[in-house]
Amino acid sequence: MMNREDQIMQQKNVKVIRGLYVGRFQPYHLGHQEVIKKISKEVDEIIIVIGSAEESHTIKDPFTAGERVVMICNSLGDLRGKCYVIPLRNINRFAVWVAHLLSMVPKFDIVYSNNHLVTQLFEESGFEVRKSPMFDRTVMSGTRIRQMMKSGENWSHLVPREVLLEIEKVRGVERLKKIMENDI
Repeated sequence: MMNREDQIMQQKNVKVIRGLYVGRFQPYHLGHQEVIKKISKEVDEIIIVIGSAEESHTIKDPFTAGERVVMICNSLGDLRGKCYVIPLRNINRFAVWVAHLLSMVPKFDIVYSNNHLVTQLFEESGFEVRKSPMFDRTVMSGTRIRQMMKSGENWSHLVPREVLLEIEKVRGVERLKKIMENDI
């Protein structure tokens, strides 16, 4: 039988495998949720990076970083204890983007992405990159969901309930319609 000190030493020697998943989450939807569930079967912890955190109140990025943090954290359920949700300001100098990200997040082992630029930047920096699973991309797309919000179509079935509640709380549909109205 191990004493407490031996147990602590053994725990320190156990390698925790972390995955990194980057997205804008405008809004966080059920496709994102499925990706995170799949990733959770391959790693011990997930770092969810909210990209373009400085952007909000635009057609492409209507929600603030804080709103997106709430959407994601409230939707994680049982996975909440194994995820870090970190907003990241974008920098448009791709040669140093990975270094910028590394300075803002815990260490990780595997990057999950289907974005060609993200994949290329991490591969060039020596990271293992795995393709994220795709879930009905014709509908499970932030762009498509925002279009549905604007046009008054039913989109609520495409997001976790917690996301719907946050969007209602911040009057996100009204915000998006107003932004699109002003942009025309």
